[in-house]
Amino acid sequence: MRARIIAGGVVSSIAVLVIGWQLGGQPAVTAPAQQSTTSGAGTTGSSTGTGTTGGSSATGTFTGDTTQTRYGPVQVQITVANGTITDVTALQLTNSDGRSVQISQQAAPILRQEALQAQSAQIQSVSGATFTSEGYTTSLQSAIDKAGL
Repeated sequence: MRARIIAGGVVSSIAVLVIGWQLGGQPAVTAPAQQSTTSGAGTTGSSTGTGTTGGSSATGTFTGDTTQTRYGPVQVQITVANGTITDVTALQLTNSDGRSVQISQQAAPILRQEALQAQSAQIQSVSGATFTSEGYTTSLQSAIDKAGL
């Protein structure tokens, strides 16, 4: 009898957590996407970056391809000065529901800091934001490739 009461309590706790997760918050929607064109298998990208490249002395702003994830698109833009990434801006983050928006808004500053420290797309994923992290690093790598870094 006692085991049934404990099991019932666990099941109801899980149900409450799942319902809360499904409802999630409804924070503001992320910035609108820049104009892009389809480039194949799950990604779209802007047609050009702005700036100059010359080996490792690239300078300018470079927009990564848009990466489609299970919870929506992710796209980042990097600013490069003399071959060094000086800023990473998330142009689009996952947005399929309130929960994915909330997760993306929490993960974006962490991913940005990781990218600036690493100066590459070889960064740690944010726990609980796997899809956002994967989309972010894929788009980041695309921007880095366009910059010629």
